[in-house]
Amino acid sequence: MDCIFCKFKTNEITCYKIYEDDIILCFLDNFPDSNGHCLIIPKDHYTELDDIDPNILSHIMKTSKHIKKLLVDKLNCDGVRLIQNNGIIQEIKHYHLHLKPFYEVKQEIKSLDEIYKKIKEL
Repeated sequence: MDCIFCKFKTNEITCYKIYEDDIILCFLDNFPDSNGHCLIIPKDHYTELDDIDPNILSHIMKTSKHIKKLLVDKLNCDGVRLIQNNGIIQEIKHYHLHLKPFYEVKQEIKSLDEIYKKIKEL
């Protein structure tokens, strides 16, 4: 299978991992709309919402609460938008949930390295 997200989970292609467990992976989006824009994907390949196992979907949503808090605490964003696309509007055909931080005062997009360091600092 030639899925870029599947290559992230196997480390064939590197990414800025924020969170990982046996079921899911969360990483910074390579083309962020805002500082801290990240994605949560299942490690098993599901194309979209209709395909994903309900238990995995539940795990993704539970983890999104943790990631949302992390983004607010570390990046001081004013809100977080969750987006999940299906069908023709889905660019990468592997289920993924976007978490896009919102900032009341527009910010310049920083490098992924800089954002990753802010999120990972203790």
